[in-house]
Amino acid sequence: MRMPSPSSQQSARIFCLWLVAATVFLPLAASPLRAQQQSALQPPPTVVFMTDFGVVDDSVALCKGVMYGIAPNLRIVDLTHQVNAFSIRDGARFLFGATPYFPAGTVFVVVVDPGVGSSRKPVVVKSKRGQFFVLPDNGLMTMVEDRDGIEAIHQITNPDWMVGARISSTFHGRDIFSPVGAHIARGDDWTQVGPTVNELVRLDLKPATVDDKGLTGEVIALDGPFGNLITNIGADDFLKLGYSRGDKLKVTIAGHEVEMPFVRTFSDVPLKQPLLFIDSRGRASFALNQASFAAAYGIDPPQPVFIPRKGH
Repeated sequence: MRMPSPSSQQSARIFCLWLVAATVFLPLAASPLRAQQQSALQPPPTVVFMTDFGVVDDSVALCKGVMYGIAPNLRIVDLTHQVNAFSIRDGARFLFGATPYFPAGTVFVVVVDPGVGSSRKPVVVKSKRGQFFVLPDNGLMTMVEDRDGIEAIHQITNPDWMVGARISSTFHGRDIFSPVGAHIARGDDWTQVGPTVNELVRLDLKPATVDDKGLTGEVIALDGPFGNLITNIGADDFLKLGYSRGDKLKVTIAGHEVEMPFVRTFSDVPLKQPLLFIDSRGRASFALNQASFAAAYGIDPPQPVFIPRKGH
């Protein structure tokens, strides 16, 4: 039998050592990269932040600073800070519209709080969709509760979850809601905020009604700077009246009888002409093409709306 030459033996030995090194060290070298890739797949904890503070002073920034101090890797999404001052109804409406677009585990910190410092409770609410809401118990959850259901409610009483030795009586957004939201977002046990609460304060929201004569509803808000009228009339209820796109109808809004077509979008009518359309959130809405319906007809919500059945 022929024996390998010394040089062949040395080459074989080197190759074996290389295999051992590759087996041991290459996985170790790859592990930081793998960890980075896994981290990239896991989004940072998210707080969706909404207030009526406006942006002319430092209030929003102070609240964010508190949150980042507790959870530096936090992602904060500003829903809006231009909720009409003290308007719990508008806050409830924006919350209702936004929550379907965020995943389970999202924390909503909402500060529309005309009763700050009073007997109203600061609470954390978990919906049956697995989202968390840190806010005053003043009706803000009404629309979300009706659609998504509530799993549990806890009142915020634990001082360890708050900021400052002396809590301000007028800035609970900074001292209570922001720190609690950050604690929950980073994974702390939210049930430790305080005792359970059985039920929430609710807004008295009147639904639209349909009878033999037509549909009675309400203008509940304006569409930002555009002056479109937002109503509480769902598309399904409106379509019960028998109208199809292209039909003209006479609508009574805050005492004004206005004739308009039911169309798909603004440009389906001439400039500054009225229209009825189904908005992006599935509600009947009134507008002027490239003008303000609210300004043209002096509409200041809330105002009644009546739409007759087709043919009446």
